[in-house]
Amino acid sequence: MIKPFLLRIDGLSPYAKGMWLGLFAMMLFGLTLPMTRMATGSLLSPQLSPWFVTFGRAVVAAGLSLMLLVLMRAPLPERMHWKPLVVASLGNVIGYPLLLAIALRSVSASHAAVITALLPLVTAVVAALTFRQRATFAFWFCAALGTALVVVYSIARSMWTESAFRLEWADFLLVAAVLAASIGYVQGALLTPKLGAERVICWVTVVALPVSLPLAIVSWPSVAISASAWAGFAYVGTFSMWLALFAWYRALAVGGAIRVSQVQLLQPFFAMLFAVPLLGETLDMLTLGFCVAVVTTVYIGKRMSNPA
Repeated sequence: MIKPFLLRIDGLSPYAKGMWLGLFAMMLFGLTLPMTRMATGSLLSPQLSPWFVTFGRAVVAAGLSLMLLVLMRAPLPERMHWKPLVVASLGNVIGYPLLLAIALRSVSASHAAVITALLPLVTAVVAALTFRQRATFAFWFCAALGTALVVVYSIARSMWTESAFRLEWADFLLVAAVLAASIGYVQGALLTPKLGAERVICWVTVVALPVSLPLAIVSWPSVAISASAWAGFAYVGTFSMWLALFAWYRALAVGGAIRVSQVQLLQPFFAMLFAVPLLGETLDMLTLGFCVAVVTTVYIGKRMSNPA
């Protein structure tokens, strides 16, 4: 079990510790979009290929996971656990990072932040369907409204930039990435009570290693890559795919999952803010306004969902 040093701060209640640690985790996750864009570059100035960024970061996370599993002396998962682990790995280790990396070559990190802001709400929808929970009409209405806002934003942004075909394709990839991550998260949640969050995080990355390692070798860059692109790659492999998850799960455990989980709504705003100094992006009112609208819808939808 990893015990972040932040939990040793004296004078703070468990809830306050959980909130601060959750905020720190969201800052780490917020850097994922800008760092991925930094690693892949753009269509006009490409750097690392999305394939290498995806499978390479998975190899980095798997290496760290193997070391932790050995230190923990963790036993192999039981036979019944392998199917959810494989599905979670396909969604969180391969599907989401790959679709995100490809899309970020065509759109800005701020643009992607609006689409991926739907992730908490889509995860709640997938969980409701998987666990056969009866959600309220208001919850489903918020889910439909959030999706509609993303579609309207895609159309409005396309008209704004006069490059509709490219952005429509990238938005399709981002929506598919959100769906893949949601399915992976729910499958991981099925195993968390049995294996523990830390072991689930580790095994999900290790399960993908037979696929990620050879594909990372095959997609190794054959041209010179900038130092900033390698820095972005190192970040998403070490923090986005691994350390940030431990901080987030620990925050939920210490401060209470229902209350601390609301901090997740700040992630798209962190992504937008970090994209300004790291990538030189500018925040326009169209993107910021739709982000606020989507996050508000997600917040209301989560409030209307079943706490289970």
